[in-house]
Amino acid sequence: MTPLELGLLALAGVGAGLVGSVVGLASLVSYPALLAVGLSPVTANVTNTVALVASGIGSAASSRPELTGQRARLVRLTPWFALGGLAGAVLLVTTPGEVFERVVPFLVGGASVLMLLQPRLRRLMRRPVTPDASESWLARVGLLLVAVYGGYFGAAAGVIIPVLLGFVLDATVQRLVALKNILLMVSNVVAAGLFLALGVVDLVAALPLAAGILLGGWLGPIVARRLPQTLLRAVIGVAGLALAVRLWVGAG
Repeated sequence: MTPLELGLLALAGVGAGLVGSVVGLASLVSYPALLAVGLSPVTANVTNTVALVASGIGSAASSRPELTGQRARLVRLTPWFALGGLAGAVLLVTTPGEVFERVVPFLVGGASVLMLLQPRLRRLMRRPVTPDASESWLARVGLLLVAVYGGYFGAAAGVIIPVLLGFVLDATVQRLVALKNILLMVSNVVAAGLFLALGVVDLVAALPLAAGILLGGWLGPIVARRLPQTLLRAVIGVAGLALAVRLWVGAG
């Protein structure tokens, strides 16, 4: 791999970390960059998952204000994301992904629409949202499925997680995004561990990408903290719809 390609991956990593920690769409930047330097789709996918661990580390380091008071939520939800990440990684290395790839655009698009309509839907439901709602089995199963998706491919898992959390937790978008960053990192860590153990990761490409993602992930919460909730919600929703179209076109 040439120095120019390594530099491209590092630059793409900064963009991916920034975008991922703010709107949950890091793979929209990092995955195409890995394909651009010549990696096959599967190798790019697993290498991307390993590199994205750095996004969680960077965002966690600068999200302390948003994470304050959320320790109990993390303790309750972390095992579900660890289990889901492992299951998704096993699916990736043992089964063909054509059918799942065709479902993903609709999953991403639906989640993005829900993000845009979330405040209105809450008013229509006229039901209180409590911090304990994440204890419901329906919420946990939904988050587990997202974690499986995160271990399998991961593009837009960061969009879906805040949507689900937003319906069961009474918290600002910024706090939901900070919680999402940690939970998604758990899923990525478990999946990355399996990929590394199997030797299917391109470490030469992963290292510069991860370095850039670490910096972008650290900058992301700082940017998100200064954005109005309405704007942040709109950015997440519109970016998610754009990714859904991209994935649908790619699925052919």
